[in-house]
Amino acid sequence: MKSTTARRITLSVVAVTCLTALTACGSSGGSSGSSKGSGKDDGTAGRGPAKVSPVAALRSADTSTAGADSARVSTTTSLGTLMSMKGSGTLDWADGLTGRLTLTYTGGTVAETMRQIGATTMEARYLPDAYYAHMSDAYARQVGGKHWIRYRYEDLGALAGGSGAYMQEQLKSATPNQSVKLLLVSGDVRKVGEATVRGEHTTHYAGTVNVADFAGKNSNLPKRQMDDLKKQLSKAGVTTETIDIWVNDQDLLVKKVEKAETATGTMTTTAYFSDYGVKTAVQAPPAGDTSDFKDLIASQGAAAGGSGISS
Repeated sequence: MKSTTARRITLSVVAVTCLTALTACGSSGGSSGSSKGSGKDDGTAGRGPAKVSPVAALRSADTSTAGADSARVSTTTSLGTLMSMKGSGTLDWADGLTGRLTLTYTGGTVAETMRQIGATTMEARYLPDAYYAHMSDAYARQVGGKHWIRYRYEDLGALAGGSGAYMQEQLKSATPNQSVKLLLVSGDVRKVGEATVRGEHTTHYAGTVNVADFAGKNSNLPKRQMDDLKKQLSKAGVTTETIDIWVNDQDLLVKKVEKAETATGTMTTTAYFSDYGVKTAVQAPPAGDTSDFKDLIASQGAAAGGSGISS
């Protein structure tokens, strides 16, 4: 992994997997432990299952989870033979999304790539304008000795066309109740039944979302970028996404599973939330130990005689 191409591939791998972990959390369900606040004051929280329509129930879950502000999360993600990984940590969405996750690459070609640089487990820190990935000593020695890579959302948006612009927009407003919003606008919401998830009584809801239609309805992207996004989704083979969520008796999310078929294989993300209201303090790593993704890509591209954007 000493070649310029390998380093550039690794930078892209880290970007994709860290964003995948955050997107999984940002559109995931969760569980309650100590609830900081259900976002409700009408006396209905904790009343047990009520005979309401799926849409009304999900609206309550949307409000309650949005108002809970923070939670502990554990996730698993798989994408065909490309990768599988797990993550755990805390997220806070009270004032922009912040959080800290420990990510472990458990399988696929991505895990093999990361294994070669001694970084199958890494820390990711999320702040409202960027996220930071901590790399191994071996990798740091190849890129000037700095261990942290900063991925500014606006840089990722500029480098990845329509999909990057959409990702940038979604990350700025990501909260764990996004999967609920997806189901609410999908027009396809049904109650599946009741189940016990990690010791909690829950109600299970499910539906299918047309990804491109949702992006068009819930984005402020200019037409050019939206058209680019739809082309990229089509090229990637992504058309629909199935979502299953489990909501507890306090109208808080306990679990979510999202599945989508892609050209690379089936992508599945599962997330559990607990300890709503947990304190989450995240700071940017030391500036002297941090490099910018955009600068690293540019320097690696220049060394290879290219633009530094594609790998």
